[in-house]
Amino acid sequence: MGILNVTPDSFSDGGLFANSEQAVDHALLMEHTGADIIDIGGESTRPNASPVPAEEELRRVLPVIKMLSRKVKIPLSIDTTKAEVARLAIDHGVSIINDISGLTRDPDMRAIAAKSKVGLILMHAKGTPETMQRSPRYKNVVCEVYRFLEGQIRHAMEGGISKIRLVVDPGIGFGKTANHNLALINHLADFLPLGVPILIGPSRKSFIGRVLTDETKSGRSPSPPCRPLKERDHLASLTFFRWEGTAAAVAISILRGARIIRVHDVAPMMRVARVADAICKGRIYSA
Repeated sequence: MGILNVTPDSFSDGGLFANSEQAVDHALLMEHTGADIIDIGGESTRPNASPVPAEEELRRVLPVIKMLSRKVKIPLSIDTTKAEVARLAIDHGVSIINDISGLTRDPDMRAIAAKSKVGLILMHAKGTPETMQRSPRYKNVVCEVYRFLEGQIRHAMEGGISKIRLVVDPGIGFGKTANHNLALINHLADFLPLGVPILIGPSRKSFIGRVLTDETKSGRSPSPPCRPLKERDHLASLTFFRWEGTAAAVAISILRGARIIRVHDVAPMMRVARVADAICKGRIYSA
């Protein structure tokens, strides 16, 4: 799943694709380099982000969806918590709703998903983007996230949504510390009994930088040196952070059972995913 943020303030690529033509070109590039799904978002969900009115979110995403629905052969997903945004996006060609609230924000979202018979991704998030990173605490993060997703699967099905249309996402970086994120990825196989595909989104998340920065505490100097997030994302010389850290998380996630990987850097992560998947299966695709 390739990430297409048409926002001015997303944590990693905010403003890069706010122009509709640039966004479409980037989506086409992601399709060409191996994306199976394009996930379009018009509201930043980075920590401390302020909410965006539905009208503004629609102004950002609809022109892109209208153009892409005529140009790409792969499914489009709408990353939103608002039923009205989801409804209009579906009307113009989107076939998946990616709801980071897991059906907890907008009471109309379940009905929209049921009526339209689109795919639905249920994610766990503790709090809202404005509050989620203010000292998140869990007694057992894996158990608590599992129970939430189990309950939301049941809630979705009670509203008429077929289980075959559901995907779950433990919500890496959404109301979790770095250690919470590491535990969730390491125990991703614990979510397999839910009986639906698992999506994971570790791409360029801050826990990767925390892991690498932590090397200095043992007296080692990371090479290349750790840098702030902005530099990590925008200096080509620091692809060490952007790709290698994400690649490790992607590979482990696949080995633990993830079936959809939501990433910014489609081309290198597609190659990582293919090798990891081949190792899991114990065979090459064409063999």
